[in-house]
Amino acid sequence: MDKIVISGGRPLHGDVQISGAKNAALPVLTAALLTEEPCTFSNIPDLVDIKTACKLLRNMGVEIEGAGTIKISAEKMTNSVAPYDLVKTMRASILVLGPLVARTGKARVSLPGGCAIGARPVNLHIKALQDMGATVDLQGGYIEARAGRLKGADIYFDLPTVTGTENIMMAATLAEGTTVLNNAAREPEIVNLAEVLRGMGAKINGAGTDVITITGVSRLSGTEAAIIPDRIEAGTFMIAAGITGGEINVLGCIPQHLEALINKLRDTGMKIQPMEGGLRVAAGSKISSVDIKTLPHPGFPTDLQAQIMAYLCVASGLSVITETVFENRFMHVSELMRMGADITIQGGSAVVRGVPALNGAQTMATDLRASASLILAALVARGETEISRVYHIDRGYENIEKKFSALGADIKRVK
Repeated sequence: MDKIVISGGRPLHGDVQISGAKNAALPVLTAALLTEEPCTFSNIPDLVDIKTACKLLRNMGVEIEGAGTIKISAEKMTNSVAPYDLVKTMRASILVLGPLVARTGKARVSLPGGCAIGARPVNLHIKALQDMGATVDLQGGYIEARAGRLKGADIYFDLPTVTGTENIMMAATLAEGTTVLNNAAREPEIVNLAEVLRGMGAKINGAGTDVITITGVSRLSGTEAAIIPDRIEAGTFMIAAGITGGEINVLGCIPQHLEALINKLRDTGMKIQPMEGGLRVAAGSKISSVDIKTLPHPGFPTDLQAQIMAYLCVASGLSVITETVFENRFMHVSELMRMGADITIQGGSAVVRGVPALNGAQTMATDLRASASLILAALVARGETEISRVYHIDRGYENIEKKFSALGADIKRVK
């Protein structure tokens, strides 16, 4: 099993190109199930989760060609089953449910897996499909759904759910009548999906707000579209500039997608300026403490909570980080403490007291974003840090050790 080895203490300098967003690419790939015509999607990142999604779609008889730019055709789709063996490692597999029911009238989808950061129940997806006229049963660990043509409905999500909003928005594109999604999630990835669906002929209004209206059509066509840049990868490199005392040009990112992070990093003393094609990010003379509360977009993203915790471990003063989105997302705390961090968990909050320095140690990644936080901590730590179970990071970061190495980090992957 691979591990990443880092010798810390080098300020990072240079340019880094941000890859396409995993969390935008996955729903867009499943949207191809809604049409018999071929679709072409560009800026697809080379990640384990993308490969898993393509394997899942091929298992249904979908034809997929290329990498980076992918041509995908579901004309000869042979089945509507997403088996456990392919779904167990990636929660986003649930995104095939809505398109399959909408186009074929049936779906059998294993209950999903993924990072162990909380329950993340799929009941909101199921209830919405039932409201649209589907019959849904849970049998043997599978969601089994059947419907004639889905009917438009007024849907209310008890909590903003990104995959729930995406799933039901896709299903509603082929439903009879109008569907209104209330308390919908507002993430940029949802806006990207809506733009792709509109390119296929869907009628969608309000994506990016908490009320999305979809008027169903009888069929969708093929399309060509690009995936937006990964705001979480961009945020990780922005934090890396600050924690190492460096200066980085983060190229290809969309600053409007990063406003919550930009505001907090500026509060800590970092200098962040828009530039052509991205952001110029520079460390301040010191890291000031700040309080963080994760919230659905446009609030501070839970997917950057672990990374900014590593950054605040070497800040001046005391910071409080409150996690409101996922209940098990402090698993990286014990690993950061192995490196000398001073962190106390109090219910849903982590109290982080800045220390003068972190020290290299043997550590273990527990989930995707936790692994990124350990890399950030290792970049500033004294001595050498080993991070094992790095298969987590390969799910969401493309060539991360090569990108950090190009910025001057002493980082290598070891078999």
